[in-house]
Amino acid sequence: DLFGSVEPLLPSLREDGVAVWVLGAGPYPPGVVALQELLDAASEELEPEDVWEPEDMNDTCLYIFTSGTTGAAGAGGWGVLAERGGAQLCFPLPGLPKAARVSHLKSIMCLSFYELVGASSRDVVYLALPLYHMAGSLLGIVGCLGIGATCVLKEKFSASQFWDDCRAEGVTVFQYIGELCRYLVNQPQRPGERQHGLRLAVGSGLRPDVWRSFQQRFGPVRIVETYGMSEGNVTLFNYTG
Repeated sequence: DLFGSVEPLLPSLREDGVAVWVLGAGPYPPGVVALQELLDAASEELEPEDVWEPEDMNDTCLYIFTSGTTGAAGAGGWGVLAERGGAQLCFPLPGLPKAARVSHLKSIMCLSFYELVGASSRDVVYLALPLYHMAGSLLGIVGCLGIGATCVLKEKFSASQFWDDCRAEGVTVFQYIGELCRYLVNQPQRPGERQHGLRLAVGSGLRPDVWRSFQQRFGPVRIVETYGMSEGNVTLFNYTG
């Protein structure tokens, strides 16, 4: 779906020696690797460890795009919200999105994300977050691989279809960002919106008023709020609710 955005850049990417892989049947221009054909032809036997095992777990595994609001070099810098007695209260200004380095070690640590919040292989996880972001790809997809859970991928989040999806797919876990829950509580009330199997919602940015409204309206769903950063080395979990 994203290839149309990349195609105009192919000449400059080739000049810089950047390989372009696309998941899909094609056809694609010369120099673009269609992964689906290679996956279909690949053996299911695992290669020897020395072929795929990283030499250093701190080496780069992948790059993930961040919003650019970190205030670091290349981002938007810092704005001053208030100033008193020579001290300034600052906030990050929006900057251009940038690619943040993710190590092999950090990627592997994401395998345990759902286990840490109380999910298991019996769960069905509903994921509608963008996969170019760490929350969707590493915590969501890799997290499901880590516990062997079923992952229901939704191409685009729909507040009006959410509970129907949950019932149809047997969803038990929902990974959110806070505004998704606000969209749900702002929907008109419908019959049967408490008739679902959702037991756990996990994510970031859920405001207290939405948290309370969500549980009052949709039932005693356990909510675990987490906070981390693509470029950080600390993650917080609100286990107590």
